[in-house]
Formats: sequence, structure tokens, C-alpha cells
Amino acid sequence: MPFENLDYVVIAGYVVLLIVVAWIAKKRGQQSLDDYFAGGKDLPWWLVGVSMVATTFAADTPLAITGLVASQGVAGNWFWWSWMISGVITVFIYAKLWKRADVLTDCEFIELRYGGKPASFLRGFRALYFAFPFNCVIMGWVTVGMAKVMSVITGADQWQIILILYAMTAIYIAISGLWGVVVTDFIQFFIAMIGSIALAFFAVDHVGGLDALQTQLTAISDFDILSLNPFTNPKIMLTTALIWVGMAWWAAWYPGAEPGGGGYIAQRMFSAKDERNAVGGTLLFNIANYAIRPWPWILVALVSLVVFPELTDKEAGYPMMMAEVLPVGWFGLLCVAFLSAFVSTISTQLNWGTSYVINDFYARFIKKEEEFESREKAQKHYVFISRLATIAMAGIAIVVSYYFDSVKGGWEFILSLSAGIGGVMLLRWFWWRINAWSEITAMIVAFIGALIAKYFEFGFENGMIFTTSISTIAWLIATFVTKPESDETLTAFFAQVRPMGKGWKPFSNGIISHDSLKPALINVVISLMSILFFLYGMGEIFFGDWIAGVCFIIGGSIAVWKVARSV
Repeated sequence: MPFENLDYVVIAGYVVLLIVVAWIAKKRGQQSLDDYFAGGKDLPWWLVGVSMVATTFAADTPLAITGLVASQGVAGNWFWWSWMISGVITVFIYAKLWKRADVLTDCEFIELRYGGKPASFLRGFRALYFAFPFNCVIMGWVTVGMAKVMSVITGADQWQIILILYAMTAIYIAISGLWGVVVTDFIQFFIAMIGSIALAFFAVDHVGGLDALQTQLTAISDFDILSLNPFTNPKIMLTTALIWVGMAWWAAWYPGAEPGGGGYIAQRMFSAKDERNAVGGTLLFNIANYAIRPWPWILVALVSLVVFPELTDKEAGYPMMMAEVLPVGWFGLLCVAFLSAFVSTISTQLNWGTSYVINDFYARFIKKEEEFESREKAQKHYVFISRLATIAMAGIAIVVSYYFDSVKGGWEFILSLSAGIGGVMLLRWFWWRINAWSEITAMIVAFIGALIAKYFEFGFENGMIFTTSISTIAWLIATFVTKPESDETLTAFFAQVRPMGKGWKPFSNGIISHDSLKPALINVVISLMSILFFLYGMGEIFFGDWIAGVCFIIGGSIAVWKVARSV
């Protein structure tokens, strides 16, 4: 579908918005790393939560979901729905702890939790390891998703467009810092949701409505493509379903779903004004991410199977539906939705990755603050270097993007590379015996295990089991054969963070943690039920019994209201 004047006006309006926000952020001031990487640490819960949601809505996400639905039906989404478990646990157990840690990055947290040279090495190594291989791979698959969209809807050379987008995004984030990212995230979330819902409406109408869509899907599918149950789906092996629900959420690191809440999710918690806002923002993120957003994408994916049954690259079905069904104006809005999703995710990844490079490597090991005449001069220097590093990282991400051809492949690569490290990231808050060598061993063995699984072609599921098993065994052995952290380090950690549970009693010095594990776990269960009620409820409204669907949604709403009161 060619662009019309109204489409160009909509896109131009979005670009103007970015310029205005960047200008306001510049006027607001970026005088320190706290300003540049944590928005001054005074953001409200609603801004924190919506920013998290917008960041995880990348240009690649609806494409990947389209591919999952095409190959495994709606139940294939349990590949990522399973991460809601770690997400909700983060809300009620880890969010307060992260805020109390009062650090700028989760890598800086390492030298709060551990001590000595092993902790220093782990902080620097982890910062570079996640800032470059991991972060650039993430930006690579996001770029692949955007490239597919641009190729379909414009017909232009995809890499020429990507270079322009990266240049625009890198300059924007270099100027605005995290505050600019969060503010535009808030606006971009609503643009993206309106666009996604509109596309779902036009797509379903294109095939004659929901009843007609269900009839046509039944005719072209040899299994119940609409079922949400992964355990009865013939396209999903039982071992695969068990890995999704029983292992993936705690075993591996994945952006936005880190066990214990690390990465840019932790960065958003650090930016909240207090503990209550950190918890509230993270709760909003998980409800919106898993309960509200998925169905518009799923509906478009289902329609694409009917409209383009012979399509080889199923992921491309989503942007092809845009070109097929959208009227003038709406087409421009959807292009802006994808553009905003791309900018939101890439700007976050650049800012987050750069925070590791500057805060946890450059300022920690290369040019320390005490080498400057004053703290003010040091902070100004670090902010300047951060802007240069942001642009440099964007260039590296473009190069990495060239070697990706599948969004889902990128997801699986990251999960395979980090399988097994999630356990130690969860337990380090509760078990004093875990030390720096535990994490170092987990990361190294997980990397080796992923390479072995790749070489012997274990496949994704078997590779995950293999790598998680050997890395978990390895870090447990390393924990017991190496010395524990010093009493001074452990006592200071408990005094500042006050983790719940009885595992820290020897180092509490009479300090009592007022957080209780039992009510937190009850809230976790209720929240998970509410998300499932929303998912199943909307599924029933669209393709089943709408009365049952409304009842599910009412039940989910009551559950959300109950847990929100306890935050």
C-alpha cells in the first residue's frame, strides 16, 4: 500500500514529538550518571510501569508472535507467557530489595552483595558480557523485525532505512538520557496499543468477522489452533511445554524477564522515587505485558494464516496484513506504532548497555572518580563519555543485525546462552552462602554448555535442559569449594537491603526485615491467576462463550484490585 499525504503527516508528527522531548530533556539537565541513566531516581510508578511495557513492545514482538501462532497455534505463546512467573515474583519479592540496594545498575549491585577481587572481576566481566554480546544480539533481532516491516510496507531498501533509524535513535538517546526514554515510552505505548487494536479490528473485519475467522481456521488447520493449553497441543511436545512452564522462567536470563528482575527492569526500579513506586510500576508492567497486550497481536496472526496461507516467512504475515487492510491515516499510524516500538526498545537497550560500560567498567576500572578535581567534573565527564559510547554501541548493533534472519532464533539464542544462571540470581538474595564465584562459574559453564549443545545439535529444548543442568551443578560445587563472603560484607548487605526469610539470621545483628515471605507468595499466586483469567477471558469472548469470558475478566479484575491494595 503506498503512503498518502495523511500518512506522511502522522509520521512527521511523531518525529517532531521526539525532537521536542529531546529538547526538554536537554533543558532539564543531565548533570550526573543518576540523571542520565536513572532519570534522577524520582519517577512515579505509572511512568515506570508504562515505560517497562513500552520497552518490551519491540518492532520484532508481533512478528515473533505471528511465527509462534503459525507453527504451534495460540498455545505457542507459552514460550514467553511462562516468563510471567518470574515477572510477578519480582513484583512482590525483589522490587523492594532492588530499590533498597540504591545502585545505578544491577552490575554495581554485585559489589554490594559480594566483596574482594572476585566481586570486582565479576562486576567488570558481567558489565561487558551483557553490554556487548547479549545487548547487541537483542538489538540485532529487534532490527531484523523492523527491517521486515520496512521491507514489506515501503518496498525500500531495508538497510538504508535501518541506518537512518539507528542514527536518529542514537542521537536522540545520547541527548535525552533515560528521562527522555521514559517520557516517550509513555506516549509510544498508547500509540502502539491503539495501532495494534485498530489493525486487529480491520484484519478480523477483512475475513468477515470472528465467527468466519474461526470457521476458516478450522478448515486449514489439523489441530485446535485456538487452544491455550500447551499440554494437549500436538504441535508442542510435552517436554517443550514442561520446559516453558517449569524451567524457562527461572533458569535463563532474558531481557524484561530476568529471574529476580535484572537488566533494564532493574534500571526502571532504580529510577522510581521510592519502594512503593518501584513495586507499583513493576506490577503495572506485568499486568499490561501479559494480560492486556497479547490478543490484538494474536488476532492479526490468525488472520494472516487465512489471508496468506502459502507464505513461507510466517513472521512477515503481520506487516503484510498492515499493507493489506489498513485505510489511509491508519496505515501511517501503524507505521508510527512500529517506529515508536523500535525507538523505544533500541533507546532503552542503548541507554542500559551504555550504563554498564560507563558505570561498571569505565568509571570503575579505567578512570575513577577520585582522579578528578571534583565529583561535579567527574560526573560531567562520565555523561559526555556516555553519549559517545551510546553512538558507538549503536554502530556495533547495526553490524550484529546483519547476521540475523529470524526473530525467534534470536530469542532462543539468548535463552540458550544464559541457561542455568537464573538460579543463582534468584537465590543470592536469600542464601548467604552464595558468593562471587557462584555467579562467575554459572556464567562461564552456561556459555560452554550452549556451545556444546549447538555443536552436537541438541535442539533448543534438549540444549536448555543440558546447559541448565551442568551450569547449576557447576555453580553449586563452586559455592561449596570456595570461601563464603566475609562477615563484614554479608552484615552490611543485610543492613542495607533487609531481604526477607530466615537465611540471613546470622548476619542480621538484631535488625528485623519487616517484609514477610508468606503474604508475598500469596500475592504472587493471586496475580498469576488474574493474568490467566484475563487471557482466557478474552479468548472466550472472541471464540467461545462470551458470558464465561466476561466472568473470567471480572474475576481477574477483582484479583488485581486485591493485590494492588497491598502494594
